[in-house]
Amino acid sequence: MVFTFMAALAQMELEIKRERITDAVTKRRTSGGDLGGRRPTFTDSQIRTAAKLLQTGEPATQAARDMEMS
Repeated sequence: MVFTFMAALAQMELEIKRERITDAVTKRRTSGGDLGGRRPTFTDSQIRTAAKLLQTGEPATQAARDMEMS
């Protein structure tokens, strides 16, 4: 009986936490806020330069080495 009660409390806490996270993400999306995640490591200039190298026929591995990209 105690185990069932503890499991019910844990489930309730999980649902409350999930609701709080969903509300926070919705609020940030509507306000245009940052949602976190990995930051872009390459600038637009680097991406354009790499694309030009690929269009000229340079192999992708060599273009990545030249631009110090992975």
